Parts: sequence; structure tokens; C-alpha cells
Amino acid sequence: MFVVFLSMFSLDVFNGSEQGWAIIPGLLMHLLIPFIMLLAAIAAWKWDLAGTVIFFGFAIYYVWMVGLDRHFSWYLSISGPAVVIAILFLLNYLRKKPVY
Repeated sequence: MFVVFLSMFSLDVFNGSEQGWAIIPGLLMHLLIPFIMLLAAIAAWKWDLAGTVIFFGFAIYYVWMVGLDRHFSWYLSISGPAVVIAILFLLNYLRKKPVY
């Protein structure tokens, strides 16, 4: 669901003056981050700790990328779900971790 949410932001490419095949490069550029996140989600299904690191890293990267001069809701809408996903992967990792 998070990847689909990120992919929705790529629809603004259809609002420009370009038409036909000229839209394709812009659409691919907009879909690059969601594609990377999809690959991360696939890897996270296999390795929970990798999912924790990747999604938490994405949340931090997003805050760093847009800067600290935005309203709190700006970060909460993108980084918030990524942090929640990272926490869920961490809890799943801790739950499956063998106890000695």
C-alpha cells in the first residue's frame, strides 16, 4: 500500500504540456523511488532486519532530502508510514528471533 501511495505522486506528469511518448521519461523518473521501495519490500519479506533498516533509512533520507523547514505534516505523510513499516519489520524480527 505504501508503494502504491508513493506511485500516485507520479500522476502529476500527465498534467504537463507534453503528450504521447514524451511523457514516458518523466513518468519513469517519477516511478523510480516507488520501484526501489517495491524491491525493498520484496527483500524485506525474506529478511525482516533488512526491511527495518531500509524503511527506517528511507524515512530519514526523505527528511534529509526535503530539509527541516517544512511543516510537521509534510514529514508525517511520507516518513511516518515508512517508520511504522520499519517498526513492524523490527517487531516481526524480534518475535522470530530464537531465545537462548
